[in-house]
Amino acid sequence: MPQVLTTNAQIFCPHGGKGVSIPTVPKWTVNGGIVLLEGDTGTLTCPFVLCPCVGYTLKSMGLNATTIDGRKVILATDFNQTFTGLPLLITETHQAFDDTTPAPLPENRPAPPPSPDMADMTKPVVLGIPPALAFNTMTMMPAVITATFTLTTAFPLKWVLTMLNGVAKINVDLTNGLPPGALVVPPGGNWSSPSLVVTVTLNAAFMAALGPGMHHFWMTGVSRRGLSGFAEVILTVT
Repeated sequence: MPQVLTTNAQIFCPHGGKGVSIPTVPKWTVNGGIVLLEGDTGTLTCPFVLCPCVGYTLKSMGLNATTIDGRKVILATDFNQTFTGLPLLITETHQAFDDTTPAPLPENRPAPPPSPDMADMTKPVVLGIPPALAFNTMTMMPAVITATFTLTTAFPLKWVLTMLNGVAKINVDLTNGLPPGALVVPPGGNWSSPSLVVTVTLNAAFMAALGPGMHHFWMTGVSRRGLSGFAEVILTVT
């Protein structure tokens, strides 16, 4: 099973901003690092000035039964996001592993070997094509732009599509699209087959409303273990 997450872990946002976690219950330490719990927060020194990833709140995927004061212990592989909806990149180096399971074990019985999906430590592969798009507000062309994201993993769970608006400096969840201007097919974030193609179609009115500047579309794919991969497509509006 994966390592428990501590304040010693290296945590970054996709822009390279370093995270500092803030523990609330300092009862369990590993190599001097405090074990983190669901609801603990952190800050990020994100260099992306247009829409920075300023922090995060940790959430458990419920894959282990370990708790402290009734709160779930976070695993290093639990999928977690920045406040802007982008995946956290987490590396933990200690040798403390969590062998608990969500379901209770019979008394005096060891934890069974992990199932193939829980033993899988390969991050999903996500590709975005084309990586760069352009729209002109003077000519309102092209009338329609399409980006395609291809996601691959042996044990899929879900995907999340996030837009960082570089003009308004806001993040928008596009997992369900924003009809009629931004259509996402299929919508909803469900990922059940090893390979999935998600198509994003933007019309001229939607792109013009974004305003001149760079707009970033981040696709994140998540495996059942909680590991994630991502790809970015950048739309430049002039």
